[in-house]
Amino acid sequence: MKKTLISLLLVLAMVLTACSSSDEPAGQTTSAPESTVKDEKKNEATSAPEVDGEDDQQSQPEKKNTGFSMKVSGSDGKLSITRAGGSRTVMGDDGVWTIFVYLCGTDLESGQGSATSDVAQMLESKGGDNLRFVIQTGGTSEWYNEMFTQGKAERYVVQNGEIELVDSNELTNMGEASTLEGFLKWGVSNYASEKMGLVFWDHGGGSITGVCVDELFENDTLYLHEINEALASVYAEMTDKFEFIGFDCCLMGTAEVANILTTYARYMYGSQETEPGSGWDYTAISDFLASNPDANGAELGKVLADSFYDECKECEQENECTMTIVDLSKFDDFLVEFNDYALRLYNACQNSDYLGEIVRKIERAENFGGNNKSEGYTNMVDIGGIVDACAEYAEPGNVLTALKNCIAYNKNGSNHKNASGLSVYYPLQIQGSNELKVYSGITISPYYMSIADMVASGYTDNGYTNEVFFTEDGDWSNEDCSYDYFEDDYFDYVDADGEYESTLITFDEEPYVDENGIFGFVLDEDGRNWAVSVEGYIAYNIDDETFVELGETAEVYGDWETGEFEDGFDGYWFSLPDEQLIATYFVDYNEEGTGAIYTSPVNLNGNRTNLRFCQEGSEIHVEGTWDGIDENGMAARQVRKLEDGDVICPVYYTADGDTFEGDEYEWEEGDDLTYSYLYVGDYYYAFFIDDVYGDFYMSDYAVFNIDENGEITYVEDDYGLYDPSEYDDYEDYDDYDDYDDYEDHEDYEDYDYIDDPA
Repeated sequence: MKKTLISLLLVLAMVLTACSSSDEPAGQTTSAPESTVKDEKKNEATSAPEVDGEDDQQSQPEKKNTGFSMKVSGSDGKLSITRAGGSRTVMGDDGVWTIFVYLCGTDLESGQGSATSDVAQMLESKGGDNLRFVIQTGGTSEWYNEMFTQGKAERYVVQNGEIELVDSNELTNMGEASTLEGFLKWGVSNYASEKMGLVFWDHGGGSITGVCVDELFENDTLYLHEINEALASVYAEMTDKFEFIGFDCCLMGTAEVANILTTYARYMYGSQETEPGSGWDYTAISDFLASNPDANGAELGKVLADSFYDECKECEQENECTMTIVDLSKFDDFLVEFNDYALRLYNACQNSDYLGEIVRKIERAENFGGNNKSEGYTNMVDIGGIVDACAEYAEPGNVLTALKNCIAYNKNGSNHKNASGLSVYYPLQIQGSNELKVYSGITISPYYMSIADMVASGYTDNGYTNEVFFTEDGDWSNEDCSYDYFEDDYFDYVDADGEYESTLITFDEEPYVDENGIFGFVLDEDGRNWAVSVEGYIAYNIDDETFVELGETAEVYGDWETGEFEDGFDGYWFSLPDEQLIATYFVDYNEEGTGAIYTSPVNLNGNRTNLRFCQEGSEIHVEGTWDGIDENGMAARQVRKLEDGDVICPVYYTADGDTFEGDEYEWEEGDDLTYSYLYVGDYYYAFFIDDVYGDFYMSDYAVFNIDENGEITYVEDDYGLYDPSEYDDYEDYDDYDDYDDYEDHEDYEDYDYIDDPA
């Protein structure tokens, strides 16, 4: 069955535009002392009970072909890598490209027809006999074209401006390794060519959550270990590598992904950041290969990255754009260097005098995908940024040079101009024990895994130990820490009880309001060592029954040398044009450090989302709305521009963890947010202090009043004003004096603005 380009385009007449709301031989590679290990599931606990004085030997599942092995020697800590072999024999006709597309449509298709739009781009190219796209469909509740059959797993070939249905089967779960494996084995058997590529098309969530959400199978997704399992099985029947494997998905430009793909492909294509709904430009890719069939993966990758940037520009999202082309033949050299570096960094973390500062520096490195209370957390951080940030404590050696060598090309927008090209998992905010369990099976270094484990859940009275990851001789292999090796509750995290009372945050002077009306505290030496960040949170009583959070403020002044911190709140806040205050959370600084990017939870036309905006001086630029990270850990792909007539309703978090909605406001063309003085009333200010192990301390709220003259005065509430020399807690203080205007307090010249990137 065939349909021409024109006939399919007629079907696509109602499809939204792309921006609408929405060479290493294949033989064995060995680095450092050779060793082998596999990455497959184990269903055992961390250790077995003792029987008759000896460790009980747990039964092991049948080992699978996992494509590559990694091992660290306890004698010197060196990493060795062995990858599956195979002769480099071309599998099909010379000068022909086959690109396999794993098209998991999900809500990107059912909501706005993005998959159909990209297939149309494939058909729009001039094409030729030397290029074909082979597509597997599925994963969506609705197709925006009349050709793809709902309820079927179908396979199509796009070539020379025509599309042909070549195979149809019962619907299968695209979040299962077996579905990917079946498609690729069938595809390589029937459509092998000199150069072959593989594209994962859908949502992505980074190294932990993987790709491809299947709407029809309980939103199941493909984890990285499942991708590896499928590729290892397919590759065992191939005589050559894929020329490239790429992700037309968000956040998949990561070191953990590159590690897996190095066995099976010459180049990897992926973005560190979220992608717009338009994704890649398949017409540009097709036109280039039609004219340049002898092009290699690096040459194609440059065209892809440049055209992807142009697609982002059409959607006005070029500032956030990233696209990286990785030369995987050089990636193992980077892995060896990074493991050496991670060992040095792990050793530095054993010194309690350094650990807090190391974590503070890592958390200020560039991160991707939001990572805040309103939008959710991806926990993807720039790997080069981590090395740079911690250079004072761990000698970088050759790791940055090795990283640069394996980046064949990358294209970054202005907000990420210094991004290194690859991200790595780091627990900025742990989302549950499963995160570290997943990461234990895909880590690129056991020493780096140890750091992640330490800062996420590692505090004990006896200090942290990573011995569980290593044998008695200090050896490590990814076989011994593969996914499902640990019990689900092994990686418990310390703030699970929600008590907000880290025992590591200790003070010389606990939070109090001084005689000048300034709210502050002084950490003692231990507190300075264990604390990693200080934020101010503002709350407001909307009525007698509703206590809501207005969000966080970076206006905290502090000196980590002395442990002295003070609020620097000036009484200004963001609001809609109708003067409704909006809850605001910090996202990042812009690349120049001249402005800050914020997000605010809102309902837009009745749907929960987040309003993104950037403040630079007195200027506020509204970027649009972004849905953030969903319950599956997947990032929304598009930033939707506000349109005339959109109805916005502010959303606030309440004290009991619920949400409260404000009044609806109809957005008009030309509207802007305002940054103005808070209106008359009482407001509540608290300090949140994170410790190095993922727990945090929250102070009691101090209350301040803004009067009709715009003056800020701290006042008595249930806690009252607090003098640490006279009172044990806020509740004991029942009297207070009027204080001078907040603006009259002492100069802060001796303090650093703790969130200033400089």
